[in-house]
Amino acid sequence: MSEDFQSWMGAVQAEVEVALGERLPAVSAIPARLHDAMRYAVLGGGKRVRPLLTFAAGELVDARPECRIAAALAVELIHAYSLIHDDLPCMDDDALRRGRPACHIEFDEATALLAGDALQSRAFELLATPGLADPQRQIEMLALLARASGSLGMAGGQAVDLASVGRPLNQPELELMHAMKTGALIRAAVLLGAASGETALSAAELLKLDHFSKRIGLLFQVVDDVLDCTASTATLGKTAGKDAAADKPTYVSLLGLEEARRYAEDLYQEACSALAGFGTRANRLIRLADFICHRPF
Repeated sequence: MSEDFQSWMGAVQAEVEVALGERLPAVSAIPARLHDAMRYAVLGGGKRVRPLLTFAAGELVDARPECRIAAALAVELIHAYSLIHDDLPCMDDDALRRGRPACHIEFDEATALLAGDALQSRAFELLATPGLADPQRQIEMLALLARASGSLGMAGGQAVDLASVGRPLNQPELELMHAMKTGALIRAAVLLGAASGETALSAAELLKLDHFSKRIGLLFQVVDDVLDCTASTATLGKTAGKDAAADKPTYVSLLGLEEARRYAEDLYQEACSALAGFGTRANRLIRLADFICHRPF
């Protein structure tokens, strides 16, 4: 990674961290324990990949800063809520997240469940802030995030994942599951960034951006599956080898480790090719695709 890109990424991560801290309820506000759990689950960890994508896509459209940050925070809060719920005993049952005890371990299951619910509500509240964008566009942004989060997106993908434990899936079935569970929110992060500016993209440009976002959403999951087999728990910040132990279908179990790695490289190349025609405006998105494909830990 170039020094310029690293500096940009660090600056965005810092801006997002500060903004999250300012926009989450204070621990001093009642109910204090719930607010403490919300802040615990969101702050002080994570690579902020989804906000980075929102910021990078915003560079294509001269994004309005107040709209861009609201979109980035909304996506990150939805992501954080999903991690809390994924770790619960009734879901993936994991005790570790981002190198720390999972929210339900640090607090309790009921508080963790409510923290996830409250983070989801806060995400939509932030994106509904009056004056962020033209009202019609703001409604479209809210609808985009809602679809990505619901039964046809992230929540539905998790349901398919839970129903697939111990059952072999073919590649189209696996890709559909992850297009919903992981890819839908990554796609939303990109498209919300593109919707946050003053410059409208053409229909052809939106199609290219949509294809890019779908490829990197799938890329993220393929790399995740590879890392689950090759990285340590200390490196990942979550329990390594959990998917294999739970007999869950993954790209590694379907394709084998080396073929999964090759598939990740193919997806990376496809994602970059989709941005042809945007010129230097897409440089941040291309660098983020590289970061996702070759994630350093």
